[in-house]
Amino acid sequence: MANSKGRRRRFGAIRKLPSGRFQARYPGPDGVMRPAPETFATSGDADDWLAEKQTEINKGDWRDPDAGAVNFAEYAIQWVEERGLEETTEELYRRLLRLHILPTFEEMDLDEITPPRVRTWRTARLKATGATTVAKAYRLLKAIMGTAEDDELIRRNPCRIKGAGKESPAERQTATVDQVDAVAKAMGPRWRLMVYIAAYGPARPEEQAGLRRPDVDLANCGVWVRRAEPELNTGRRAPGETKSEAGKRFIVLPRFMAGDLKLHMYLYAEQKPDGLLFVGERGAPFRRTTFGRKWKKARKAAGLPDTFTFYDLRHTGHTLSTQSGATLKDTMVRAGQSSEKAAMIYQHSNLDRQREVAAGIDARVQALRGKASGTDLAREQ
Repeated sequence: MANSKGRRRRFGAIRKLPSGRFQARYPGPDGVMRPAPETFATSGDADDWLAEKQTEINKGDWRDPDAGAVNFAEYAIQWVEERGLEETTEELYRRLLRLHILPTFEEMDLDEITPPRVRTWRTARLKATGATTVAKAYRLLKAIMGTAEDDELIRRNPCRIKGAGKESPAERQTATVDQVDAVAKAMGPRWRLMVYIAAYGPARPEEQAGLRRPDVDLANCGVWVRRAEPELNTGRRAPGETKSEAGKRFIVLPRFMAGDLKLHMYLYAEQKPDGLLFVGERGAPFRRTTFGRKWKKARKAAGLPDTFTFYDLRHTGHTLSTQSGATLKDTMVRAGQSSEKAAMIYQHSNLDRQREVAAGIDARVQALRGKASGTDLAREQ
């Protein structure tokens, strides 16, 4: 096709429109003729644009301009479905999409989500909700758009805000031994052991939910963590793997817990060979909401702040382990935490060492209890 200057072009075509402006078209690598997204004031401008497109094709940098015309909501939902996620993670991602991402980007195509729009969205979310939630939502959006970039649906990921996906949670609070005893007493005998395992194990709530009778070793005063049973927002439990391979471990408990462990097995654990260690008053797996109400009352009775969560008891366990002479690796093993870097740097913490750490915690708790009792006696005199 001849251009407006009466000569045949080697690449693409230019024609003058009735309006006096110029339209440029070019053949993509797939052979399809594609027009420029806008018209040009002069044929020279149109020619320059075609030269840029030809260079992109020759260098392998060309992207189909229609590739990004994919609805974000449809792509994001499919992205979640194709990940093969744990049920709890999938639930979190769908909630972040529903509450924080889709209200802004649902009607947009992938190529319409630009860096300025991402910045505006993040600023608005920070005014509406907590920074931790926004960081999670940003990381999810960035991951989805990163896959779209890999799929060559967009040229570049629009999520480029430095540090936007980093969480800065408040420092975990620590309870004293007296406060742990007080909250365990307030929770009642059925839940007393759960408080102590959380504080002096320390085991995660979802790990304790999955503990069963065969996981208890009375002879060695400890429990095997082999699985996790987190509860979804629907109330259904989602039995599965622990948070990491390091989560599968034997937790040696302080010896002062031996009596609690044996009594709980006899009175409160589900009475069948593979029964759950912790069940509610009616013998069914305990619900997070019901346990949460008990926890709030017990926390108040023990004088703990409203911001102190059941999960914070783990930090109490970490602190006592360190104060009892445990190394970082010892503490990691007890808590079921893993890190490739730490695994290469720190020495192995075997069962004998874990017994020593548990004995150190036992001695420290007993000493602190004795100190508290002595103080109370002095006050009475």
